[in-house]
Amino acid sequence: MDYIEIDFKIIPLEQGSDILIAQLSELGFESFVNTDEGVQAYIPASLFDEKQLKNLPILNDKHLFKITYNTKQIPAQNWNALWESNFEPVLIANRCYVRAPFHPSNTNYEFELIIEPKMSFGTAHHETTSLVIQLMLEMDIKNKTLLDMGCGTGILAILAYKKGATNIVAIDNDEWAFENTKENIERNNSVIETILGDAKLIENLKFDIILANINRNILLNDISTYAKSLNEKGTLIMSGFYEADLPIIKETSELKGLFYQKHLVNNNWVAVYFTKK
Repeated sequence: MDYIEIDFKIIPLEQGSDILIAQLSELGFESFVNTDEGVQAYIPASLFDEKQLKNLPILNDKHLFKITYNTKQIPAQNWNALWESNFEPVLIANRCYVRAPFHPSNTNYEFELIIEPKMSFGTAHHETTSLVIQLMLEMDIKNKTLLDMGCGTGILAILAYKKGATNIVAIDNDEWAFENTKENIERNNSVIETILGDAKLIENLKFDIILANINRNILLNDISTYAKSLNEKGTLIMSGFYEADLPIIKETSELKGLFYQKHLVNNNWVAVYFTKK
């Protein structure tokens, strides 16, 4: 699967980059890299619509922002080389060490995760993945049934396994992510059921914990399904959206019988924790 990389140069940088990333997320862009002059954004080539891009509100707000960009296609075989050139291990809460297979092992921390993302989202470099991991580290997961919805690399499901969860299911609707998750499960000697598909697949399943790190629109569409699939006193953690979207996420969740507990914020990205009573 090929990807499109768009290199944006933004003036003013700080205000513009947050707004641009939020609007690009609505179009299906999966990952972002902040640069000295702006943002690099990535989307599967099959999902890229240049007309939608040109219609982004921020690109047409000439009075407040000056934004230029260049677009290029990245063949699938080049993604790992690009990723490896920028990848460094990540340490979260001084407990969870995330590294690539080509990094040396570090057993000084409670959890070590070996993740090779290929074209998939989820290395713990992005704020949303890191925030969900922070919440997971605070939770008692042992012997709980768990769903990782939109699993990407499988990083959250793998951490859940290492924390003692049982009957873990990881689902993604992207075939590359599905295969990548299976490879990372093997790298981490984990036992996790991996399924290619979307939230429709869980309509008759029940879980103690559901993790959904996706994007605002999909979350809002699928919250009802998550709520129905949660056991009583179950936990739902969602991320992949901006702080400005938290009120509508909370309102929609509470209408489905979920109770807000807390949320974490990093660089305007949010992870939110709900329970079902």
